[in-house]
Amino acid sequence: MNKPDSVKNNERWIDVDLSKQRLFAYKGDELVEKFLVSTGISKYPTVKGVFKIYVKYRYADMRGPGYHLEDVPYVMYFSGDFGLHGTYWHNNFGNPMSHGCVNLKTEDAKWLYNWVKVGTVVRIRR
Repeated sequence: MNKPDSVKNNERWIDVDLSKQRLFAYKGDELVEKFLVSTGISKYPTVKGVFKIYVKYRYADMRGPGYHLEDVPYVMYFSGDFGLHGTYWHNNFGNPMSHGCVNLKTEDAKWLYNWVKVGTVVRIRR
C-alpha cells in the first residue's frame, strides 16, 4: 500500500477502504493491524480524502438525524463530525451501517485509540 505523501517513514497512519469495509493500521509501509468496519450508508456517506485526527475522547455523546447515542467509546474525530469509534449498538461489521463515521468493534476501537495520537493521518478511499 502506498502511503500518503504527508506520511513520513515509520510514522503511524490509518487507511480505510470503503469498498472492502476494512481499516488498516500502518507504521510507514508496514501493516500493523487490520479490522472489519462499518462505514456510512449511501444516504450518509463517509467522507473521502486524507485527514488528521484532531481530537480523541474516551467517551462522547453523538447526535444527528434520527439518532442520539450516549457514551460512544474511543472516539477519534478526523473531519468535522466524522470519526472512528467503538460501536455497541450493532454487530454487523463489514456492511455500511453508519451516518458517516467509521464504526469499529469496541475492542478494536480501544486498540486503535491507544495506538494513535492526535495528528495521525487517516486516509479514506474507495
